[in-house]
Amino acid sequence: MPQLSARAGDAVAISLSGLCLAHCLALPLAAAALPVLGLWAEAEWVHWAFVAIAAPVSLWTLARPAHGGAVRPGLLALALAGLALLVAGAAGVPDHDAETPLTVAGGLTLALAHVINLASGGRQAA
Repeated sequence: MPQLSARAGDAVAISLSGLCLAHCLALPLAAAALPVLGLWAEAEWVHWAFVAIAAPVSLWTLARPAHGGAVRPGLLALALAGLALLVAGAAGVPDHDAETPLTVAGGLTLALAHVINLASGGRQAA
């Protein structure tokens, strides 16, 4: 069962990254056509909500023995880098113009860590 739980955690984390990407890339286009969605697309709380959901799911999935093997520090570091980029984007660091690129980079980095973890199956890190 632990293998199923880790796989489920990876799947949830990848899905959350996909939602984050959809929010960053598709929602601004929809917001141009529907001004009401513009309020939600620009709402600061949405970015922090994604970080608040992504961080515990990712850390729970990657900071424990992967698929019956050992904790994989490289994947954990990759996920932490992705989360740091998401936080920087949500905080508007270094400026508001960098928000979308940082958030997209963070979501892709985090998703990559989970894709690698999911693809590794029962293999342990070398």
